[in-house]
Amino acid sequence: MTTTTPTKTQVWISAMRPRTLPLAVACIVLGSALAAANGRFRWSILLLAVLTAVLLQILSNLANDYGDSVHGADSIKRGGPQRAVQSGQITPATMRRAMGLFALLSVLSGLALLWAAFGSGGAFLFVIFILLGAAAIGAAITYTAGKRPYGYAGLGDLMVLIFFGWAGTIGTYFLHTLVFNPAVILPATSCGLLAVAVLNVNNIRDIESDKIAGKRSIPVRIGRAQAVRYHWLLLALAMLTALAYVLLNFASVWQFLFVLVTPLLIRNGTAVANSQPSAPMKLNPWLKQMSLTTLAFVILFSLGHLLAA
Repeated sequence: MTTTTPTKTQVWISAMRPRTLPLAVACIVLGSALAAANGRFRWSILLLAVLTAVLLQILSNLANDYGDSVHGADSIKRGGPQRAVQSGQITPATMRRAMGLFALLSVLSGLALLWAAFGSGGAFLFVIFILLGAAAIGAAITYTAGKRPYGYAGLGDLMVLIFFGWAGTIGTYFLHTLVFNPAVILPATSCGLLAVAVLNVNNIRDIESDKIAGKRSIPVRIGRAQAVRYHWLLLALAMLTALAYVLLNFASVWQFLFVLVTPLLIRNGTAVANSQPSAPMKLNPWLKQMSLTTLAFVILFSLGHLLAA
């Protein structure tokens, strides 16, 4: 049986993990839709925010490939796809240069986004968002890379909630409207919790390889059984916070469109609960399904509020 050696382009595309990119822009879409539902929407903000989010996610994926390989988490026991640095397809030095390039591109895109939002005025807000952007770049790199990666301390879930939920959704809403709306915290939390659920499926799959590498993810810390209960909690709280927002801001039954994802969440939770430690690869389809379900939630929640506006 012959095997095909991937081209350099294919290796780099794989390392960038394009399947993770829709999840990265989900919070941007949600924040933009909520702003549009309130009559304040700008295409320039949406497009530049999406570009910045994509660049940051690619940076995070490259740093994750590099960091896990350096720390030994990408071993033959790992249930996920092969990584570029660990397999020798990309050298560590080359990956570091790529990380630097995408960090620079993220900065440039982020500055363009802030200029579109604030122009030459709003110096204070400009500084606040520059600090937020710097934190996002730092979080993207230090999840598994660096001397003390926070992903190895079990803080990945919190950071995903912050950046894929609160910062992404609330920040995007503010860039459109220049108004802080506390109620947006609720759907931002929903989006963030579902993104955490995606990470949780990944971490349940990788429990054994993470133990060997010393990666103290939440499932490693609390054990598989508790991690499954934690997964159900994430799914339930995500729906409850979304429901709370709709009830507090009710205008039309269209706002309940998002509940259509409930059967998909139940299927995911059941599949994770029934998965076997001896077959971690069988969780891969459910990792993809959880990601797509999160995207479906955001689309339906956004559409419902746009139709109700």
